[in-house]
Amino acid sequence: MAAFLIENMAPLMFAALVLFLLMGFPVAFALAANGLLFGLIGIELGLLTPALFQALPERVFGIMRNDTLLAIPFFTFMGLILERSGMAEDLLDTVGQLFGPLRGGLAYAVIFVGALLAATTGVVAASVISMGLISLPIMLRYGYDRRLASGVIAASGTLAQIIPPSLVLIILADQLGRSVGDMYAGALVPGLVLTGLYAGYILVTSIVRPEFAPALPPEARSLRGFQLLLRVLTSLVPPLVLIFLVLGTIFLGIATPTEGGAMGAAGAMILAIMKRQLSWSLMRQAMDTTAKLSSFVIFILIGSTVFGLVFRAVNGDLWVEHLLTSLPGGELGFLIVVNIMVFLLAFFLDFFELAFIIVPLLAPVAEKLGIDLIWFGVLLGVNMQTSFMHPPFGFALFFLRSVAPREDYKDKITGKIIKKITTGQIYWGAVPFVCIQLIMVALVIMFPEMVFSGLDRGEPIDLDNVKIEIPAFDAGEPPPPFGAPEQPAEDPNADLMRQLQGK
Repeated sequence: MAAFLIENMAPLMFAALVLFLLMGFPVAFALAANGLLFGLIGIELGLLTPALFQALPERVFGIMRNDTLLAIPFFTFMGLILERSGMAEDLLDTVGQLFGPLRGGLAYAVIFVGALLAATTGVVAASVISMGLISLPIMLRYGYDRRLASGVIAASGTLAQIIPPSLVLIILADQLGRSVGDMYAGALVPGLVLTGLYAGYILVTSIVRPEFAPALPPEARSLRGFQLLLRVLTSLVPPLVLIFLVLGTIFLGIATPTEGGAMGAAGAMILAIMKRQLSWSLMRQAMDTTAKLSSFVIFILIGSTVFGLVFRAVNGDLWVEHLLTSLPGGELGFLIVVNIMVFLLAFFLDFFELAFIIVPLLAPVAEKLGIDLIWFGVLLGVNMQTSFMHPPFGFALFFLRSVAPREDYKDKITGKIIKKITTGQIYWGAVPFVCIQLIMVALVIMFPEMVFSGLDRGEPIDLDNVKIEIPAFDAGEPPPPFGAPEQPAEDPNADLMRQLQGK
């Protein structure tokens, strides 16, 4: 029995973690308890030494000293302030008026505003709930298909996971040991392409099934001409300035992501002051939620550190590496299997759990296969986006369900009875957008330049042409001394004079 445990410690440890998660234990405590349990078993069997656990305090303090993780509370606080300052309402109302004459205009407005909110808040819950409260009643009022309206709001909200400044990208960069700025730059083009694919789906739907996405009637378009232009400028300029303040300074190398997050938080407070929305109650709510989310992330990171320390000590990383490198198809086979695995795990785990449990196991194998880790991180980020969307556990669907009408109600503008939205309609509305996200995963694999185009790779170095030249010396000439230069000998009388002078 002891021999069996020693030989199979890594797979048993991984299986025990899955069992803990399926039983409903909190992820952070399941990870830490699993690591400690198998660490003690390994010590008892003589496989590990008690000195292993002496490394834990230093690992925990290493997490606390990690400046990169400071960006998480900054961007979270910024998103929460913006959500409550009325920026989303202004954007949706203005852009809805702008696209109103088009079939599917409200859906285009939701996608456009979803991308803008993603580039300013980076928080899925804020985007989905804001657009669900503001846009969904208007879309239902003017005859949009319930599945289409639900799907486009949930999908546009999840753009916050791939368009910088995404919290997912910060955590992926930390776990992969890469720069957050490079991860942001690599994810920008795929995020914009995914936004375009969503808009393309709305275009096709409005042509094939025009009754699903009608244009706004003339009486609903209250702004025209110069008034509309002025409203567009006053509504779009503040968020665009904030986007430049955050992302522009990061991409130009003026600020680190942590500094950019701090400037974004300050900018969000300034916008709230300009709108006269900043209050002590708002600040308290934002700080409370920020502290909870940041603590949640840190606890999971500490738990995953305990698990990873013991898992590597029992050669679990070598076990995972052997499993994945022995797959047929080499690099492509590895990518296909990993993406299928992440997609299936996303049915049950959210992106934090995937990032802290799965990514540290995959990164060494990807690097050994010669895969660029920035590109690999962006690919996983696009794939993890589906964890918010696919039924039955997609968090974006839960957020939308919390604000979608559960009962029939009478519309205050038209006086018509608007039917409720069922959970089934929300789920079915998400399916086409999950398929679009999977298409985006395939596009990132097929066209990696989408990621590399945003990166400054520098001049490539051909190692075959690197030369080391050593100067030649004459036969009778001694070579020059290497190392520290020799100090000149000190005059002994100078030391005596210093002592006499009391120096």
